[in-house]
Amino acid sequence: MLKIGLIGFGFMGRMHFDNYVRLTEEGQPIALKAICDLRIEELKDGKAGGNMSTAQEVYDLSAYNLYDDLEKMIASEELDMIDIAVPTYLHAEMTCSLLERGYHVFCEKPMARTSVQALEMVETAARCGKKLMIGHCLRFWPGYEYLKEVIESGQFGQVTEGYFYRGSGAPKDWFLDETLSGGGIMDMHIHDTDMINYLFGRPDKVSSLGRNVLPGSGYDIASTHYFYKDAKVINAQVDWTLEGDFGFYMGYRVNFERGNIVFDGSEVKVNPNDGAGYLAELSPDVGYYRELVYFLDVIIQDKPIIICTPESTAESLRIVEAEMKSADAEGEWIVLD
Repeated sequence: MLKIGLIGFGFMGRMHFDNYVRLTEEGQPIALKAICDLRIEELKDGKAGGNMSTAQEVYDLSAYNLYDDLEKMIASEELDMIDIAVPTYLHAEMTCSLLERGYHVFCEKPMARTSVQALEMVETAARCGKKLMIGHCLRFWPGYEYLKEVIESGQFGQVTEGYFYRGSGAPKDWFLDETLSGGGIMDMHIHDTDMINYLFGRPDKVSSLGRNVLPGSGYDIASTHYFYKDAKVINAQVDWTLEGDFGFYMGYRVNFERGNIVFDGSEVKVNPNDGAGYLAELSPDVGYYRELVYFLDVIIQDKPIIICTPESTAESLRIVEAEMKSADAEGEWIVLD
């Protein structure tokens, strides 16, 4: 039985909690034993906002051991794995400390506040012989998995163009402090940067335009071009300032030599050049669930991480830093070496 501790009970912590409950009900050999948050007494009876809905608004946590201090949880519980769902600026130090104490770690994205910290996390996991995976859920999201499969199969030939987009209203609290979150370009846009890195490999260089709307929050609106030597045209955009009833949206449009694929956030429409379009058959399970299924199996079966290695997610963070540097220079091309 894999014993798990969860740190952080905001939106993402609750999303992970929901999936651990589901996995337990499905008979997986796991047990969520403890939950830790500095504000646990307040949060356990309150709501948490986010891009998507969690299973509940207010949770009954009476079946779990609750802590408001990480050291107390570590001293009191026998755990095998710890799930980190705390603010970005805490990821690196917390992850490295837990790896060194002998725990496997699942850590939410972004991997860290800087790529230097991310590389420290990679090195620590390797040195300690423990498994580390970052929650880049799009790598496990059915609509993006389908795109990966089509690209690798060569079904429609080579990619000629790709456009990726996500947007929402402004988040709250620490997210709006660029020094803590990295702003919209690091916290939200990194999903698409990571997916582009995963689908096509590291770009040769990037050029970004960005705009700051919310004081102190960094780039809330950004658009990046990713240069590849084979001349495919790849762009990704993010907007943290879509207020009113907009809600949240993510999607892509990718053109191939012999067709195109469009994802509108729920359905994937496939449009061959020489035939009728159709909807792709996708798993009904979202990436938040499927990434945990994958990581738990990796630990239980003692298998290597292949889909979402810490090395690759650290590289995605380095690409985002290059984008921020380009935006600072009004779109100057920044070479990635």
